[in-house]
Amino acid sequence: MKTQVFNKMPFSLIYHKHMVPIATEITSMVLSYVKEKTGGRPLEMALDVGCGTGRSTLPLAPHFKKVLGIDISDSQINVAKQYNTANNVSYMVAPAERLPVQDNSVDLVNTGLAAQLFTIENFFNESVRVLKTNGCLAAHGFFPFPEIEYKDLSHDLNTAMSEMWDTLCQQAYTTGLSEAADHMLNQYRTIYETIDLKDKKWIKDIPVKYQMSISEIFGFARSLCTCQILLEKNEKEAKQLLAQTDKSVPFGLLTLLPATLHRPGKRMRDILGEEADSARLNFYIKHYCVLACKH
Repeated sequence: MKTQVFNKMPFSLIYHKHMVPIATEITSMVLSYVKEKTGGRPLEMALDVGCGTGRSTLPLAPHFKKVLGIDISDSQINVAKQYNTANNVSYMVAPAERLPVQDNSVDLVNTGLAAQLFTIENFFNESVRVLKTNGCLAAHGFFPFPEIEYKDLSHDLNTAMSEMWDTLCQQAYTTGLSEAADHMLNQYRTIYETIDLKDKKWIKDIPVKYQMSISEIFGFARSLCTCQILLEKNEKEAKQLLAQTDKSVPFGLLTLLPATLHRPGKRMRDILGEEADSARLNFYIKHYCVLACKH
């Protein structure tokens, strides 16, 4: 159940389209750490583990001679290959616990929004195996309870939106994703503690702001694996409710959200009123990052 949902092409396409891009703050933090620890040597190889559709892979391309993205999901890798725009980036299907590269060959092992799904000790041991001396490990993600800021409507919008995130979080605890949810809620603290390297750091509560429309926020919710699971469980209900929905609702709200999330989604649109289709909202997602260096 941990990764099954990611191995479906329709969801991989939704994930590619609607998941928020990797934060430039995180990419800059990782690259600064790597350059500091490697002493300015040429960066030859980066390995992006659990790369999905290439969300955190492509931003590494300008900084390394070669970047390899791996993921256990065929559909994620197929979409990543389809949208690959860098000549020095390649992708392959492989698990995080058996990295398909030689010992002491990698300058950076990176994983974005994926480590919570790994068998952490096995992934860590493999990372140490493949890293060069002074090579770095970076694991980062985001806290699954974002906040909205918009004029004097922030409180009402966040109250409505919290019902959506609560539902999705509860879904994680009923579908075998409780350990993954715990990792995200504690901002990778347990992952940091598992890493058996002396030179390591844990940065939490990193504020990242996106500007998004209400439809883009619904799309982001739809790109979360718990939302996909919820949609599959309630597909019949969702289709019935979709048929009853006011056809004047732009974007086809329920084509993005499962039926159980329709109420908070509609409430958010009602709060925005006439601005529902034009407003650009400040959407804050708290990030975190674990960094470590092999000496």
